Amino acid sequence: MTPERYAKILRVLSKRQPTLTVLMDEVNKPHNLSAIVRTCDAVGVLQAHAVPPRGGRLVDFDGHTFEATSGSAHKWVPVQKHADAVGAVRDLQAQGFQVLATHLSQRSVDYREVDYTRPTCVLLGAEKWGVGDEAADAADHNIIIPMFGMVQSLNVSVAAATILFEAQRQRLAAGMYDAPQLGDEDLRRWAFEWAYPDLAPGYRERGESYPALDEHGQILA
Repeated sequence: MTPERYAKILRVLSKRQPTLTVLMDEVNKPHNLSAIVRTCDAVGVLQAHAVPPRGGRLVDFDGHTFEATSGSAHKWVPVQKHADAVGAVRDLQAQGFQVLATHLSQRSVDYREVDYTRPTCVLLGAEKWGVGDEAADAADHNIIIPMFGMVQSLNVSVAAATILFEAQRQRLAAGMYDAPQLGDEDLRRWAFEWAYPDLAPGYRERGESYPALDEHGQILA
């Protein structure tokens, strides 16, 4: 760990937005999932959520395909797995998130009309069938990206980027990137996990607190 590397870790963590996330509902193509996670990293999402594809499993985040297309973003945006979309929606709502389902319905609104400065989760559906009706009904809002071409849908990763950068725009205007959104304790925890990814699991398995780091990112005895 060099002082320069540690300074960058702290700088990036100071911009992280723990109240902005995505829920990927059975997104089954590795390059799409990878691209979404890469966008999450770019706009400051702290961690993402996903429901594994039907009859399958979530992409192996250590696999070559994911790593090659995510630009190593998977190292900085952990993905929490959920058993089903409806349960995940309700869990996130219980944590205070508004859930916005990318879904065409009678209550759909333009994605730009929503207030993304609130704790927000964007629910994205699988490539073939989109967000399921039950999950869309459970969401706080359904949102759409207006389109005027012959094709009436975007690639899921493109849709995710479009919506997340609107969230970033609103949050920048509100000054939410100007001061750390993470508390001091969380900031120290994430800093250790990012700086020492090989050591952190051992401390968690033993139930031990992470050691303190000095201003250069070195472990204090």
